Amino acid sequence: MPGTKEIRLNAFAMNCVGHINHGLWTHPRDRSTDYTSLQYWTDLAQTLERGLFDGIFLADIVGVYDVYGGNVDVTLRESIQLPVNDPLLLVPAMAAVTRNLGFGVTVNVNVEHPYTFARRLSTLDHLTDGRIGWNIVTGYLDSAARAVGQDALAEHDSRYDRAEDYLALARKLWETSWEDGAVRRDRAGRIYADPAKLHRVHHDGPFYRSEGYHLSEPSPQRTPVIYQAGSSGRGLRFAAAEAECVFIAASDKARARSLSRQLRAAVADAGRHPDDVKIFVGISVVADETEALARERHADYLAYASPEAGLAHFSASTGIDFSGYELDEPIAYGGSNAIQSATSLARDRQLTKRQLLSELALGGRYATIVGDGGQVADELASWIDEGEIDGFNLTRTVVPESFETFVQHVVPQLQERGRYKTAYTPGTLRNKLFGKGDRRSAALSATAFA
Repeated sequence: MPGTKEIRLNAFAMNCVGHINHGLWTHPRDRSTDYTSLQYWTDLAQTLERGLFDGIFLADIVGVYDVYGGNVDVTLRESIQLPVNDPLLLVPAMAAVTRNLGFGVTVNVNVEHPYTFARRLSTLDHLTDGRIGWNIVTGYLDSAARAVGQDALAEHDSRYDRAEDYLALARKLWETSWEDGAVRRDRAGRIYADPAKLHRVHHDGPFYRSEGYHLSEPSPQRTPVIYQAGSSGRGLRFAAAEAECVFIAASDKARARSLSRQLRAAVADAGRHPDDVKIFVGISVVADETEALARERHADYLAYASPEAGLAHFSASTGIDFSGYELDEPIAYGGSNAIQSATSLARDRQLTKRQLLSELALGGRYATIVGDGGQVADELASWIDEGEIDGFNLTRTVVPESFETFVQHVVPQLQERGRYKTAYTPGTLRNKLFGKGDRRSAALSATAFA
């Protein structure tokens, strides 16, 4: 019996030229070099909302990819996430030209103190009418650690310990500083906020200390929707306890199913319902009116893509300098202090440099679906049903046409099959995704001031 689960969909983007599928900035129809233009982003936001996307998921890094060849030469030539601008500054402009599109922003916990960061997210939640989400990352680049004054990247699991403490303080600020009803806006009585309903937050954790009032009044969601990406053992435990949306790395449906089952079991062990998380997989799609046209488009894209740039990106993800290996030489996949899931995937398959370059033919490491709208829709539905996931982070190829062709050819086919919404659910991003109210920590909000 065909599945009926409604597919969730984010556009996967980054405030830079080259994101996942590298080299395609050289395609004559690609406009990713316009990333410094505000209209580039507002036009994209309107396209995505026309296609009823749940959100745009904005990746980010702090640091540079300098593992491949021990330098940034390929990184600079191919603009592999360098230069890269701040993702948060894009959100108000895109929110101003949309009404329902959500915004998942990536912020590394090592860069800013949670006290000031909590205000930034509350501000964005206000300005978007409750459409903001935070993708919590702990960093995986030594270059990033050095850039912010650290000697080297902290040990993998300890980075998640820091993230837990960071989030704990942020949640206290969002949920327990201002009571519901604290803001009165009473002009006649000259009371904007009731002092009796504002509380100082005290936090003395292993990594962060704070004593102060949250600077922002309660936003529509209070706590943003919490995103997390990571499939290591420690990452899964963190996601199980804290996340609402989880981005997993899976090259096929079987691996997606395995990771999804692990995650949902961990969520249950953490005392939550397994469906309390939405699981997303990264996917690339090349679609057109017919299969023949789609394959022609795909072949055209391949002529401009850079597998070597994709390999340089993968070097940073694993901490392995692949430039020093011959094409068929066995690669020493040891332990990794970078992205453990990326390393384990390549190690399990014992991928050689030649095999990696072949898989990176489109410049990126995600599975690629090529076909007409119906074929793509059927394959996406198959991933949902067989992979036991909830949705996708749709990577860009040639922009903006990769998103435009998806909206034109794939979305109607998904809707015809009953696998995609025909209208947005009212309310905040959390309510749109889960239909369970606007705030994650409603119980905490109700009891925090008792």
